[in-house]
Amino acid sequence: MLDLIFQPLQYTFMQRAIEIGLLVGILCPVVGTYLIVQRMALLGDVIAHCVLPGLSISYFLRIDLLIGAFVSGILGSFLISGIRAQTRIKADSAMALTFSTFFALGVTLISVLKNRRLLDEFLFGDILSITNIDLLRTGIITGVILLAVFIFYKELLFYMFDHTAAQASGLPVNTIQFAFMAAVTLTIIASMNAVGVILAIAMLIGPALTAYLLVKELYQMMLVGAGIGIFSTTLGIYFSYYQNLPSGPAIVLVTSAIFLTVLMFDPASGLVSQRIKAKF
Repeated sequence: MLDLIFQPLQYTFMQRAIEIGLLVGILCPVVGTYLIVQRMALLGDVIAHCVLPGLSISYFLRIDLLIGAFVSGILGSFLISGIRAQTRIKADSAMALTFSTFFALGVTLISVLKNRRLLDEFLFGDILSITNIDLLRTGIITGVILLAVFIFYKELLFYMFDHTAAQASGLPVNTIQFAFMAAVTLTIIASMNAVGVILAIAMLIGPALTAYLLVKELYQMMLVGAGIGIFSTTLGIYFSYYQNLPSGPAIVLVTSAIFLTVLMFDPASGLVSQRIKAKF
């Protein structure tokens, strides 16, 4: 049994995969918790697609992909906020329009700029090809975001649950909103190499949503979600290694399996558990 655990760790690429998996497993659920509380889970999906044009341009110009992805993601966020603020269009409609527009632009740029290989990397990632630079970058992003959440926890809590009262009390809600959009964008970028940008949405939402079924307090959701994220990424990487599976999808499937298990069998609110209690 111990050989199954330690044998893959003799390889450097597996060590780096586990390390970045741990970082992503912690970061995504913490940020995802705020998306779920605000009922804006779709926002992560939208921003994930918004980064594609920036990735394509950065890849073509041979500059850091992080720069293009971040700028493109933030532009998409601003577009959504602008449409909501200046028109009668609702948030879901604004996000749907932005989602389709940026993704179409990204696919077009990939075709025109002839960097088709980027699309596969964008969609699915490759956690087993992580470099030390990727690991360092993800570590810095994770550290900065977690530190900001720790320092401004009370302000974020106030803003998330009562936006109007937070604005009336003098909190810089526009700055908080921009910082939150930036955090979501950076989280997706940090997860890009591990599970791919599209599958990063599952890591943002899955562990946090599972934690939502298990606990009530916001900080508990973040802690439990991070624990589930760590377990999911680690187990998914081992499945990927032993079963020769794509690493990103393997991680997401483990995450989904945990969610479904809790949804069905949680003693307090599981669907199966409730039916058993009803019979007795």
